[in-house]
Amino acid sequence: MSKVYRSNDCLDCEDGGPLAVLREVVGNGSLPLTDSWGKDDRSNIRDDVDRFLDGLPTFAEAPEYRNGAECPIFLPNCIESPQCYPGHVHIAMTLDTEYLRGSMAAVHSVLKHSSCPEYIFFHFIAAESDSADALSQIVRSTFPSLSFKVYLFRVDTVKNLISASIRQALENPLNYARNYLADILEPCVHRVIYLDSDVIVVDDIRKLWETSLTDLRVIGAPEYCHANFTKYFSDGFWADPALSRVFEGRNPCYFNTGVMVMDLDRWRQSNYRKKIEGWMQLQKQKRIYDLGSLPPFLLLFAGNVEPIDHRWNQHGLGGDNVVGSCRTLHPGGVSLLHWSGKGKPWARLDARKSCPLDLLWEPYDLYRPQQQHRQIILMSLQMSFTLHSSL
Repeated sequence: MSKVYRSNDCLDCEDGGPLAVLREVVGNGSLPLTDSWGKDDRSNIRDDVDRFLDGLPTFAEAPEYRNGAECPIFLPNCIESPQCYPGHVHIAMTLDTEYLRGSMAAVHSVLKHSSCPEYIFFHFIAAESDSADALSQIVRSTFPSLSFKVYLFRVDTVKNLISASIRQALENPLNYARNYLADILEPCVHRVIYLDSDVIVVDDIRKLWETSLTDLRVIGAPEYCHANFTKYFSDGFWADPALSRVFEGRNPCYFNTGVMVMDLDRWRQSNYRKKIEGWMQLQKQKRIYDLGSLPPFLLLFAGNVEPIDHRWNQHGLGGDNVVGSCRTLHPGGVSLLHWSGKGKPWARLDARKSCPLDLLWEPYDLYRPQQQHRQIILMSLQMSFTLHSSL
């Protein structure tokens, strides 16, 4: 006779707890099939159990978004890899377990507001310490029709170059993956939009993609020339003429690296990776800034950035890097909301301490809470055991 487990029993005991049994049942295909329980259901449960036990979040499947009638028809060369097809809008994002919920919401928002969502290709950069296969499986199950590829980022490439920052989260090696996009992505990817994981796009991303980078500029981003630029570097930096003269002939303005249009061909030609690493090595020897991966970009590009409308980066919604307090929108239009700063909308919503603008992020959230999912698994388990015992 099959044992019936109660909800207060050990959930995943090594000696045959209910989830261990359920994994075995769905894994070997012995889960009974009824009129309401098909093969796809069994496969989905197997995937969800694996993710649950691996500590990864689970997500509901997003609606399927298709191209509008106005989208051109491209006939890709079958010899080319999918990420090289003409007409694609290329978007690069990092993908990790800590910010996965934000990444899924960001992708959802891009697809929802795109006029041609089938012509968007996502390049996800994952650290070696994360399971790329598991993350890829989560993306595929959440967005079955999405064109994407997961790339592994070797953390040791940058680990020894990272200095202590004002906030520990800014020391995550994946924050520096944007420095290496030209090396990580295929040479056929000539330009890319880089997006942080804590953004929501509420406009057609192709408008941002079509930004012209004039005068051989390498990146485009919204600039904020009213900000006090000197605060991004130490007093020692400004007191050293050999360092501060790097801005001679430029009118440097702050820009946020969480939203950028990047010309990867020009980046490769000028080897900006090495130039950024040079500043990071200097920072290890002589502290000249406090804000992680941002200052090297300012050193190289501030004053030579293609200015993009501020509507494409309503940033700072996560508050500052210490408190994470609520913020309001900057004046003007809104095409992209960015929760840069300490406070993240999913964390504040879960803690029931949300800011007003966090409610704009919530509709794109596809996360299924673990407690709720635990009950789904237990219910499925009871059904399987009940069916087994009745046979």
